[in-house]
Amino acid sequence: MTDAPIAVALDAPDLETAARWATLVTPHVSTVKVGLELYLRYGPDVVASVRGASRVQVFLDLKLHDIPATVRGAARAVARLKPAYLTVHAAGGPAMIREAVQAVPATKIAAVTVLTSLGDADLTALGLAGPAPDAVRRLAVLAVEAGAQALVCSPQEAAAVRAEVGPDITLITPGIRPAGSGNQDQARVATPEAALAAGADLLVIGRPITGAPDPGAAAAAIAAALRRTSAGTG
Repeated sequence: MTDAPIAVALDAPDLETAARWATLVTPHVSTVKVGLELYLRYGPDVVASVRGASRVQVFLDLKLHDIPATVRGAARAVARLKPAYLTVHAAGGPAMIREAVQAVPATKIAAVTVLTSLGDADLTALGLAGPAPDAVRRLAVLAVEAGAQALVCSPQEAAAVRAEVGPDITLITPGIRPAGSGNQDQARVATPEAALAAGADLLVIGRPITGAPDPGAAAAAIAAALRRTSAGTG
């Protein structure tokens, strides 16, 4: 593979930093991820800035969660930006997911199952039937039946979700921490190699790359490690 299946989370304090990080990592990765904070601060222009002159895919991680008509309108509003992926919360329900899918046919709607910051105790406090792997599988099946083409789950649930939904759904896994990295605010984590082995298709990695002294070199190193893993198992 030329570009590693990594979505670099551009959680930058300003647009210039996000664009610089994107320029540094795009030779090595397939995707850059624009999250809620950056999008709300700079608006649609942020997508063009991080895309630059490259063909890198843009993952618009807005986690839409509202009544179906509102989500339909919101998804249509970002369709012109041509994101490769747009996230919605699976907990928004089947009707909401269907509206998002129909609103942006050229974009993969990625349904977020259970945030990687949540553990079993958090689910209990929220009144959601757990443990987390059960809740994730339940929401994954609901979302796929509603038309979602991608799912966001922690790497710890990737194998079980893959078994539930089959080979054609794109599995996106945040909570990726290369060996030696801290967990920060993620509760359910794995190394990039372990996540790929579990069935993930796209690995979301932020601070281990963008917090490095040279984000480009960090992205290249992780990409090289994944290539070695793929070569060893292929």
